[in-house]
Amino acid sequence: MEYQRYLLEGALLTLTANLVTTAVQEAALRAQIQATREIVAAEERQLDLVDQRFQLGGGSRPDVLAQRAQLAQTLATVPPLEKQLALTRHRLALLAGTFPGEAGGLPVFDLDGLSLPRELPVSLPSSLVRQRPDIRAAEELLHAASARIGVATANLYPQITLTGSLGSEASKVQDLFGRGTSVWGLGAGVLQPIFRGGELTAKRRAAIAAYSLAEAQYRGTVLQAFQDVADVLRALELDAQTLKAQADAEVSAKASLDLAREGFQLGATSYLTLLNAERQHQQARIGRVQAQAARFSDTAALFQALGGGWWNRP
Repeated sequence: MEYQRYLLEGALLTLTANLVTTAVQEAALRAQIQATREIVAAEERQLDLVDQRFQLGGGSRPDVLAQRAQLAQTLATVPPLEKQLALTRHRLALLAGTFPGEAGGLPVFDLDGLSLPRELPVSLPSSLVRQRPDIRAAEELLHAASARIGVATANLYPQITLTGSLGSEASKVQDLFGRGTSVWGLGAGVLQPIFRGGELTAKRRAAIAAYSLAEAQYRGTVLQAFQDVADVLRALELDAQTLKAQADAEVSAKASLDLAREGFQLGATSYLTLLNAERQHQQARIGRVQAQAARFSDTAALFQALGGGWWNRP
């Protein structure tokens, strides 16, 4: 019963983690789509400027074609992102227990509306084995295997059954309850496992082997749990570094793009320099969104690795 209870708790934990990571994925896709559309709008304005310069004789036809090609390439990245967003919404509806067509009734998640918890759960390594449902379930299997050894060992010994009887004996009915007519009997039935000794011994060895298997599985579950926590903690540390680097790269790319646009309008910057600045800004912005989403997802993974919600367990 305890094993099944922890399996249920583990299933709920997995479901919750999948819901959170799917919501984060949706928010990241929406942010990428928004960023791409803003880049498209900027490139459209840039195309108008290049085309006007060409019409006035201050630009070249290759510059116009290059800007149109750049705009087309950026536009081509929008449909795949929208496709991923639609599939993510369908998956979110499935996890919420509804049909894909009912995904419109679910909340819409935006990356700017998400925030990291102020305090992450703190747990000592020795407490981890009391928090994770999979470890608790493996522990219950170990208890059951240990009990089966005791049962198999007890079956090796004789089982004695005692029976007793008390009554009266007389040749005449009127003397049935008279003095000296009482009789009693005591019998013993012994179930001696002589002819089943080999079978019972083999069953005991099988029970011991099953316990060794359960013990190895329990140890493997515990080791996997510690690896999960170590992996997520390391991932979170690197996520923070990656996010900071991507944010700095976005700020630098945006400043470089602003200078390139101003210089191009004044005729002091070549079109090729402006085009490279646009691409760098696009890559930096999307990279920052992806790094931010990874940090959210790995934070949810930390809660799951620690057996999230153990503080709410009765």
